[in-house]
Amino acid sequence: MKKEGVSTLKVAAAYIGTIVGAGFATGQEILQFFLNFGVSGIAGIIMTTIMFIVFGYIIMDLGKRLNAHSHLEIIKYSGGRFLGLIIDLIITFFLFGALTAMIAGTGALFEEQFNIPSILGNIFMCVITALTVMRGTNGVINSISFVVPFLLITVAGTSIYAIISTPYLLQSGQAVGQSGLMNNWLLSAILYVSYNTIISIAVLGPLGVKAKNHRTIRNGAILGGLGLGLGSMMIFLALSSDISDIRNLEIPMIYIAGRISPLVQIIYAVVLIAEVYTTAVGALFGFTSRLTNIEKEPHQARYIIIISTIVALIASQFGFSNLVKYLYPLVGYGGILLLGCLLYVRFKRKFS
Repeated sequence: MKKEGVSTLKVAAAYIGTIVGAGFATGQEILQFFLNFGVSGIAGIIMTTIMFIVFGYIIMDLGKRLNAHSHLEIIKYSGGRFLGLIIDLIITFFLFGALTAMIAGTGALFEEQFNIPSILGNIFMCVITALTVMRGTNGVINSISFVVPFLLITVAGTSIYAIISTPYLLQSGQAVGQSGLMNNWLLSAILYVSYNTIISIAVLGPLGVKAKNHRTIRNGAILGGLGLGLGSMMIFLALSSDISDIRNLEIPMIYIAGRISPLVQIIYAVVLIAEVYTTAVGALFGFTSRLTNIEKEPHQARYIIIISTIVALIASQFGFSNLVKYLYPLVGYGGILLLGCLLYVRFKRKFS
């Protein structure tokens, strides 16, 4: 890592890459959180874009001011002793849950796309994720920021084709059965940002420390938030053109890519695996960083990484779509507490 720090583009790429993992790029998150609400889902995506910019900036700004090596310093500062402990437990739990979901997503992709037993996909993701996190903070940031441009190009290209080739027709009914945890588009949007913030704070805090300056953080948050919003909108429009065919698929965007050509479908699958990998890396890095200092205690961190990955492999057998439908919204409710604390500490510092 150069002494002058991480650039704006790398900050934005790392932010996007931490969030757009298995749930986002597969289309499963957009399906569950936005497409189920019809046209109102578009308002939800606009709302999430604004919130991603705001909270991304707050977290990275706090990370730099507090010189945070994990999310713990930010949580303690924002939530105090009592609320900080509760939020810390929620974040730590969901980082492990997100790792589990990424592993499950890889298994689903291997089975649906390549007709390979899902367990082999699970194991593959476990191995490459663990090896990357063992390389420390720089390895995590570099791996995430490298993959992001390829994913955005692939998602954009596939979505644009689907939007152009199929007349936009958004059905009023639900795309898939809801979990009962999300009753309207506004709540769904808040929960979506909430649980994604829980996942990203583990990477964004230390990332803020490595950023060049506060201007870099601000611009990186804006570019990252806009990138997430644009990507979400493209996937939303692409999936809305073919709800009847994708409603029961684990990986709906793979189906959309297959409508273009088998080659595009394979390319999308490969890029998707890479993006699932970046979010798995972010989740495992955050979880491990909470339990030990990866840079200062590499040997202890190695044991934690191996054990955590094995347990996540076992838990991943619950199924990818089930994890998105039930685990994500549930943790999102707990994450609302985090969003409130972040807003409070930002308001208090600026205006008091």
